[in-house]
Amino acid sequence: MKPLIAILGPTATGKSALGIAIAERFNGEIINCDSTAVYRGFDTGTDKVPLDQRRGIRHHLIDIADPTDEYTAAQFGRDAAAAVDDIHARGRLPILVGGTGFYYRALTRGLFPGPGKDAKLRGRLEAIAANKGVETLHRMVARVDPESGARIQPRDLKRLVRALEVYFQTGKPLTAHFEDTVSPLAADVQVGAIALRMPAPWLAERLAKRVDEQFDAGLIDEIRRLLAAGVPPDARPFGGLVYRQAMEYLNGVRSEAATRELIAQENRKYARRQLIWFRKEPNLVWFDGPGTNAEVQDSVIRELTARDLLKDGRHVADT
Repeated sequence: MKPLIAILGPTATGKSALGIAIAERFNGEIINCDSTAVYRGFDTGTDKVPLDQRRGIRHHLIDIADPTDEYTAAQFGRDAAAAVDDIHARGRLPILVGGTGFYYRALTRGLFPGPGKDAKLRGRLEAIAANKGVETLHRMVARVDPESGARIQPRDLKRLVRALEVYFQTGKPLTAHFEDTVSPLAADVQVGAIALRMPAPWLAERLAKRVDEQFDAGLIDEIRRLLAAGVPPDARPFGGLVYRQAMEYLNGVRSEAATRELIAQENRKYARRQLIWFRKEPNLVWFDGPGTNAEVQDSVIRELTARDLLKDGRHVADT
């Protein structure tokens, strides 16, 4: 069997630091599992690890899509599976790192192809969003498909419409179809998945600090550059967490201080949704504490070694 290590969990828990630490020690490479980090130019608000902090570790599936591209979870599953095969072929260890649960599920369990597009139904749903607000669709999704409601951002119109489209066309929520899916991973790949979590007060403190660091690092200037370069305001990554609230600040909706507080608040809500999602993933081993902590790193390595996924400074495929 060929190992695939997955480091998952809520935002701001130090997953990237843990991934790089394991990659350094066990001849590994990182595969991004964050749905916004795939987009070029969206760097500060997604906390992409800067090149000079990657310690020479190769990272995959970062900056692979233009902001106007329709990059889907199904495409991620295919791309990530191909990256896993490529890394294994070169005798190295693939390490999946990120907090987008739907992407992880697309890779490890696959996605069902789903019914075709229904233009009339989509038109009606989009009209509801235009007249009553996108949040109305989010409430509808949460009623008929609570799992999708937990993972889809409240203003992600396209994903909300698709979730409702599947429900109304099949009579079953989107997540109920996952039982009939097949993972794009090769049959000889063994996934060793761990997740990080922290007490809510600790995580809230880390999130507030990260928001301040994002603003200080030039988040607003980055958005202005993207807009000046022709990226449309309705591009999908602008609708994601951090960027959506920062765009509202640029449009005069609220002050910078209020925007920082709102982003921190929305991040806390998002972290709770991530916890709910990952708690339902099978065979996931949880660790308490940030991935930057040496004791946490050692504990994770001991767990993966005990499961025969890591061995003697190498991964088991080397032996």
